[in-house]
Amino acid sequence: MARGLKVLSALDSAKTQYYHFKAIIIAGMGLFSDSYDLFSITLITKMLGRIYYSDENEIRQVNPVVVSALISVALLGTAIGQLVFGRLGDLKGRRHVYGMALMLMIISSLASGFSICTTKRACVLLSLGFFRFFLGLGIGGDYPLSSTIMSEFANKKTRGSFIAAVFSMQGFGILASATVTMVVCSIFRRGSEPKTAYDVPAEADVAWRLILMIGSIPAALTYYWRMMMPETARYTALVEQNVLQAAKDMEKVLDVSMSQIAEEDSLPPRATAASYPLLSREFLRRHGRDLFACSTNWFLLDIVFYSQVLFQSEIYKRYLRPKDKYDLYQEAFYLARIQAILAVSSTIPGYFFTVYFIDRIGRVKIQMMGFFFMALSFFAIGFPYYSHWTSPDNHDNKGFMVLYGLAFFFANFGPNTTTFIVPSELFPARFRSTCHGISGAVGKVGAIIGSVGFLWASHKEKEDGYPKGIGMKASLIILGGVCIVGMFVTYFFTKETMGRSLEENEVEQSYHGEEYNDL
Repeated sequence: MARGLKVLSALDSAKTQYYHFKAIIIAGMGLFSDSYDLFSITLITKMLGRIYYSDENEIRQVNPVVVSALISVALLGTAIGQLVFGRLGDLKGRRHVYGMALMLMIISSLASGFSICTTKRACVLLSLGFFRFFLGLGIGGDYPLSSTIMSEFANKKTRGSFIAAVFSMQGFGILASATVTMVVCSIFRRGSEPKTAYDVPAEADVAWRLILMIGSIPAALTYYWRMMMPETARYTALVEQNVLQAAKDMEKVLDVSMSQIAEEDSLPPRATAASYPLLSREFLRRHGRDLFACSTNWFLLDIVFYSQVLFQSEIYKRYLRPKDKYDLYQEAFYLARIQAILAVSSTIPGYFFTVYFIDRIGRVKIQMMGFFFMALSFFAIGFPYYSHWTSPDNHDNKGFMVLYGLAFFFANFGPNTTTFIVPSELFPARFRSTCHGISGAVGKVGAIIGSVGFLWASHKEKEDGYPKGIGMKASLIILGGVCIVGMFVTYFFTKETMGRSLEENEVEQSYHGEEYNDL
């Protein structure tokens, strides 16, 4: 049996070593760039509205259809990238495809900054959307590969913490996008000194491009190290069935001797499951419930998370000064500052809590708890949104921001992290990155629905080019309801993987499938 292989047993029992931390940084930098690129567009669209839509008499925003398209095209690319690169990761190997995804991300990030034209609005926005689609492809490829590689290198005792540490780099990417925006806007404002709120210096067209291009630097710095990573031992041993090569690769990176992990015979391992194709009836019988749980939870989470992050300024905009009180650099700066404060006070601590607790209390409990407290936060903000939070007599800004920060905290000390971890633990090695990609792609469909839907639905009356919607109160209550559904899906369908070897999970599911056939 595969779980009897010495090299896999050595991986499961290996002490935490230097290479584990190195792998976290190498894989994490991809997630860092992912979140930087995806979430910086909120700040960039504010600048684009000033540069390409406003004039000397009126401050305008980017057309709502264009905003929706710029966000959706990147998320669509991400969904396709998760499916394509996830499948390639199982067919061609994790390591070879990993570098392709990162290179695509680097090139597309740079190209976004070089979007053609400087004065023709349609030309600029079309080229930006085009490059962001390919950026999404690279980002999508990074998700299943980073999670799968880290899960296959980690030991079973701290596997969850390692994968969560990789994903926590997303929080630092969000913080970096806000910080870079503040620094760039401050430098350009000092250099050009806009005289009024309506003044748009020509250099502003360079500022937003620079912000986007800087996102490629962290990914570029880790490209060499990604290409030097060996293939994971689990893929080499279980998929390629080359146990000897798996042992040689692990000897290079982990503190184990060849005598400890080499097999006495050179025969390939017996497969842990019957030879059945992806999405066949037998596959669905064995793994259909897990694929449904992972995909549905990720779908529900991304509806809430992306609408919450990408359009946070829509939620607290009534606590900001009117647009005609500051210039384009100041507007982007103040929005970025709030984003940075939320990242430091709630988003990043949420990731850290998950890293510490996930191998102590388990994935399922953390996911249920996260969904539950997110729902409470949205209900507490949503139900009294117009009667209390935005009432002219209310000056309690701190209470609002605390509740909103708690929603971020429990998203990350909850389903935003666990939905990334669980798919890389539940499925057999030859389907692992594919199923992670499927789950993530379904999640990105939810992200498109949540972000675009929230953008259009949250307006109580016509404003900034948006038609009348159901309003912020109803939108926030719906997001809370989605969280409640996620909590129940987690309770009834999601399996716990804490403390188990990846091969134990495979054997358990194969066993249940055989038991089902015998009935």
